[in-house]
Amino acid sequence: MEEQRIALFQSMPVFGGLTDETLEFLVDRAREVFVHTGDYFAREGEHGCSLFVLEQGRVQIIKAWKGVDYELNRLNPGDCFGEMELIDHGPRCASIRAIEDSTALEVTAVHLHELYRKDLSQFAMIHMNMGREVSRRLRKADDELFRAKVEAALHQPMP
Repeated sequence: MEEQRIALFQSMPVFGGLTDETLEFLVDRAREVFVHTGDYFAREGEHGCSLFVLEQGRVQIIKAWKGVDYELNRLNPGDCFGEMELIDHGPRCASIRAIEDSTALEVTAVHLHELYRKDLSQFAMIHMNMGREVSRRLRKADDELFRAKVEAALHQPMP
């Protein structure tokens, strides 16, 4: 099981470039979290101090607006979520709900702090990778926002 989990971490951009020793270190400490269909890994507005690696199942990323939940994305095994809270220490910006029974491995800020004390360069690599992942998502969101604004402007009556 541990070998499969290490392989899962190796396949993910957030853990890219890490040594096998570091991956073992993180996998050994990660807590397995099981969530039933319809239940939540995390809720928008909560304070989080961990990221999750989806091992089995599927989840949806949900954002609430005026009392209505809107799906932003769906994630599959091999995807991760929650890393933004490890970077900015802010509250969760969306909810993560299981759309089928799901299992994820939770890597906490405490685990990363232990890695910091053990191997600063590997700690820095994870943080650079998380920054890159968040940046990729921001680029995608910027592109979608731009397209939505252009489409709205094109459908406006001309003055």
